[in-house]
Amino acid sequence: MPLIVRDHTWTQNLSTVYISVPLKAVKTANVHIICTDDYLKVSFPPFLFEVFLFASINEEKSEARIGNGAAVFTLQKRRDEMWEQLCTNIDKEKQKQIREQAVLKVQEKAVEKSKTKATRIQQEKKYALETMMKLESEERERIQKRKDEVCARATAELDFWRETQRKTAKGNENQIKEQRTSTHDNKPVPQKIKHANTSPADTALVKTDNTITGQMRSKQKTKDLPAPRSAGCIQISFTPRVFPTALRESRVPEEEEWLKKQAEARRAIDTDLAELDDLTEDERNPDWLKDKGDKLFMAGNFLAAVNAYNLAIKLNRKMPALFSNRAACHLKLRNLHKAIEDSSQALELLTPAVSANASARLKAHVRRGTAFCQLQLYVEGLQDYQKALEMDPHNAALRADTEQIRELIQGSTPRSKDEN
Repeated sequence: MPLIVRDHTWTQNLSTVYISVPLKAVKTANVHIICTDDYLKVSFPPFLFEVFLFASINEEKSEARIGNGAAVFTLQKRRDEMWEQLCTNIDKEKQKQIREQAVLKVQEKAVEKSKTKATRIQQEKKYALETMMKLESEERERIQKRKDEVCARATAELDFWRETQRKTAKGNENQIKEQRTSTHDNKPVPQKIKHANTSPADTALVKTDNTITGQMRSKQKTKDLPAPRSAGCIQISFTPRVFPTALRESRVPEEEEWLKKQAEARRAIDTDLAELDDLTEDERNPDWLKDKGDKLFMAGNFLAAVNAYNLAIKLNRKMPALFSNRAACHLKLRNLHKAIEDSSQALELLTPAVSANASARLKAHVRRGTAFCQLQLYVEGLQDYQKALEMDPHNAALRADTEQIRELIQGSTPRSKDEN
């Protein structure tokens, strides 16, 4: 049954009503508000504030602000008048009807808000798609323009190269003709006479001329040919499947993910074993490490005790006492979130709940509840203390602490809870 909040305050003027509701150290995310023209409800478990307004308000113009441990409502009146009181006196049947109407109205608003959000998301997706298509079109045009520019430049360079080659070939031909002309001018003996009375010097000269002409033509052909392409070799390797399952029945992504997780687990185990190579025989015993951590805790060396428990947990993660004792060390060191994690881990290992592990579960609940209270999460801390009290109902100190936390939640005690 929820706890009704009665320590609220309210003021008014002709047009506005101001209501302040204390939130009792509750997180803002856990506050739920329902407001209609004649009804206001604020729910923050385990507390509830409900009021049936004296007159109608303008819900659309009203607003709520949550912060600094209070919810402040600014309600705009429908008519400018002074209210005699904040609440109106109506029977339970009428109250039930107003509650149902308020819930229906909130649900309708939620559906309408969901539809509006879906429409807005659809419009945003449409706009994003149009923008993306426009950007892609501009990118294609830019690439095509770049291609055209490169093609035009390459064509111009090719034409220039061809013209240069043509001029070079023409110059070589003219040079060959000039060499032949000069040779014939110096030796005017016709080629036909070579078979009749040709001297050895004339024969050598003709052979030299032919050799020079052939070399120049060969050099010209070599310049016309493009450079040979570079050769390469692509290595392809195929990895056989690990699972001997028919392809139509296999699930390749799940198998690959499983193999990946197995490899990571093996690497983690290898790393942990490598770290444990330098330990002595006693230091490889988790029970010995637990006793050492307990002695360090009793001596007040909490950080060294945490190190001992850490090493023991690496060797054996199935001992709940290691996590529970490390949680006690973290409480002393003010590592409250780590204390909550270790206590929760210890409670997970202490399953099923039997009488043999009741004492260990009680310690874990008390330590986690203490960490919650030191974080000012009194509701969560009260739940752990209540569970511990169920296991040991005759513990006077535990009962007194539970009552103190309950008083803190109800706002009757100003100081904060700090359990050791």
